[in-house]
Amino acid sequence: MEIEDNQITKLDFQQLSWELQLNLDLILDENLQLAKKINTENLIPMVNHIQQAERIFLIATGRSGFSLRAAAMRLMHLGLTVFFVGDTTTPAIRKGDLLIAASGSGTTSSIVRATEKACTAGAKIVAITTVADAPLAELANHVIFIPAAGKQEVKRSKSKQYAGSLFEQFLFLLMDVVFQSLWKISAVPAEELWERHANLE
Repeated sequence: MEIEDNQITKLDFQQLSWELQLNLDLILDENLQLAKKINTENLIPMVNHIQQAERIFLIATGRSGFSLRAAAMRLMHLGLTVFFVGDTTTPAIRKGDLLIAASGSGTTSSIVRATEKACTAGAKIVAITTVADAPLAELANHVIFIPAAGKQEVKRSKSKQYAGSLFEQFLFLLMDVVFQSLWKISAVPAEELWERHANLE
C-alpha cells in the first residue's frame, strides 16, 4: 500500500497499523463484553410491543439517532408502518401506537418532552438508556437498560472509547437483534423483504 509521507505524522506506518488493530479489538471486545451483560428475556416485551403496535415511532438524537434510523428501515422492510420522529412526514402519534425512545443519559430534553406527549396521547413507550431511573425510563411502559458509559462519563471505567460511543454502537446491534428475531418469527422470505427496499436510489 502506497501512502504519501504527509498523510502520517509522528506515527510510522507500522505503529499506526498496530494502533488501528488495537482499537478494532477494543471496540469489538467492549461490545462483546456488554452483550454478555444483557438479559435477552428483557427484550421480549419490546418484541411484543412492536408486534402489537398499529404504528411504530422511533426517536433519538445524534449518533443514537442514526442507529434508530437504521432500525426504522429494517422494521419497514418487515412491512411494518414506521416513522422516525422529526421527519416532515411523521404524523401525530395516538393510542395503539408505540414509541421507541433512546437516550444514553435518559435526560435529553427533546426526547423526554416528545415521550411525555406520546404518553398523553395514549401510546406505549419503550425506553432504551444507560440510566435505569432516568426521567425517560420513568415514562416508559418498558425499559431496556444498556450498562454502557454515558456521553459525559469521563472515568472510562465502563468504556475506553470516547463519550457515548459504546452505547451508540450497541444500540445499533441491539435493534438488529430485535429485527432478526421479528423476521424469524414472521417467517417472511427474504425476497419479500427485498421488494420493500428503496428503488429510487
